[in-house]
Amino acid sequence: GLSSFEWRKYLFDGVFTTGRGLSYIERNNSGRVVNIFPIDPSKATVKLSNGVKTYEVKDGGKKTYEAREIIDIPFMLKSDMVSHRAPITTCKEAIGMAIAATQYGSKVFQSGGLPPAVIQGPFASGATAQRASDDIAATMAKLANEGKSLLALPQGHEIKGVGFSPEQMQLIELQRFLIEQVARIYSLPPVFLQDLTHGTFSNTEQQDLHFVKHTVKRWVEQVEQELNLKLFGRGSNRFVEFNVDGLLRGDIKTRMEAHSTAIQNGIYTPAHAAKMENHPHHDEADKVFIQGGTMPIESVEGQSNDPE
Repeated sequence: GLSSFEWRKYLFDGVFTTGRGLSYIERNNSGRVVNIFPIDPSKATVKLSNGVKTYEVKDGGKKTYEAREIIDIPFMLKSDMVSHRAPITTCKEAIGMAIAATQYGSKVFQSGGLPPAVIQGPFASGATAQRASDDIAATMAKLANEGKSLLALPQGHEIKGVGFSPEQMQLIELQRFLIEQVARIYSLPPVFLQDLTHGTFSNTEQQDLHFVKHTVKRWVEQVEQELNLKLFGRGSNRFVEFNVDGLLRGDIKTRMEAHSTAIQNGIYTPAHAAKMENHPHHDEADKVFIQGGTMPIESVEGQSNDPE
């Protein structure tokens, strides 16, 4: 069997690659959930007939499941609310450009940083031109391995570039832009793709908050609602809830100030703050405290500010 972490990872691997994460809910005779099994999205087909959604899974055979038996997390549904969009295929141009730029840069630097070139000269035949091309390619590869940059050509011959140099095509800037393109697909701050070009000490922490508020939050809500509906049904007093407090903890100074404010205003107990920080529990810290210096404004009316 899979651990909880492994199951969730498999589920979202499907969401962020093929565009859908699926799992089968196994129940016993009394209807209680006993297991959850992941389903390969590539082997499943979602169908809608007379308003009833079913899932047809082909895995060594063919079996049809009802919607209540399947946990379904799509990346984005199409207008028919049945079929889905896969982020990789939908954004294949941006991802393909990133792959092509990486491959081009690799080939350029393998050839000593030189772009593709043509040889011009008084060749007697095509075979002679081919031999010259092979000889120069071998010489350039040897020079690159030896760290040399000087190449001698026979009189009357010339090498001309037919591609762009890394500087001309702004290869570094292009790769940074492509990182941002991929980050947009998944609503990720670029710092999460190890791009710290525009990162500072302060705004990287704000990007953490942005990630939780605008990316994680919608996925958490979608998964919570799907699990609550499929596992417990409507009207149940049981529910699934993700706790993202750990992602918003910030630095130690900010956390301690937040805990202090919450304790002093009776929002939670010192024991609760200690639990959030994984500190030992103390029974005497279970009480709710509040500052005594604050009083209703009516209680100070009529009091004189003049000294006696």
